[in-house]
Amino acid sequence: MATWKRTRGFWVSVILAFAFFAVVEWLIASGTLNVFYVNTLFFMAINVMLAASLHLIIGITGQFSIGHAGFFAVGAYASAIMTMKLQLPFAVGVLTAGVAAALAGLIIGVPSLRLKGDYLAIATLGFGEIVRIALLNIDYVGGASGMTVTHMTTWPWVFACLFATILVIANFTNSTHGRACISIREDEIAADAMGINTTYYKVAAFAIGSFFAGIAGALYAHHFYIIQPSNFGFLKSFDILIFVVLGGLGSLSGAVVAAVLLTIVSTFLQNYPETRMIIYSIVLILVMLYRPTGLMGTKELSSLFKWRKAAQGGMNHGGKNTVA
Repeated sequence: MATWKRTRGFWVSVILAFAFFAVVEWLIASGTLNVFYVNTLFFMAINVMLAASLHLIIGITGQFSIGHAGFFAVGAYASAIMTMKLQLPFAVGVLTAGVAAALAGLIIGVPSLRLKGDYLAIATLGFGEIVRIALLNIDYVGGASGMTVTHMTTWPWVFACLFATILVIANFTNSTHGRACISIREDEIAADAMGINTTYYKVAAFAIGSFFAGIAGALYAHHFYIIQPSNFGFLKSFDILIFVVLGGLGSLSGAVVAAVLLTIVSTFLQNYPETRMIIYSIVLILVMLYRPTGLMGTKELSSLFKWRKAAQGGMNHGGKNTVA
């Protein structure tokens, strides 16, 4: 009974997630959702994966990275090479995308994560631009004209990858390893003095975040038919960064909510790209002025329900007045 009470919230979330999957699958199969809404849903899920993966790097570990589009691109092109050039199954392409992006994260992470603050941001931005320029000059993947990719991304694949991303990052955050990463974010010198291997945990968080960014790249590449280096410029990295900052640094729920809201705004303003960027800028200015910690701060949605329950108990709990 005690185990059920401790894990009840987790299982309720899992049941709701699979119920949502079943409803959406039925809507797609019955044709209720047209192509526009399906594309929006898929793009929303991909953005949530990107936001969650960057949340682990910036929000949890406190490493300011603005080159996430580089890992996104590595995953997209690695999966496309597996399926289009080598004629391997889509599952192999997705797994290869994650592994390739994680290796790229290790390659850039080991030397650069000894840097801090603005210096780390410049290093990661440079990595993203190196990836983009390299892809522009590799004829094997189409160069500047891009690479045509067969449509293989389906709703079960999108849901499975999204579910795995949220599950792994949430559990990692709540584990002892996640606590070590949070301690690095709060005070790296103090964490190092307490015996925490700060470089190891920073690189580990970077590799895990890069892995899921690569998975998102595989889904993106096999849904939008063509990938080009221009799709993965530094502006894409800033888009992902906006999701995390707007949602609240340290809040996975906030990153997810911000990614969903901004994807909807971006979709309906896609014919007015200048207007979209103006709205983004205004939203960020307002958030920084009136809510500098973001929409959710460091809180999760689950903590709001716990707070409400505690408040009710504080008013009258078992006929006795208690302190909430």
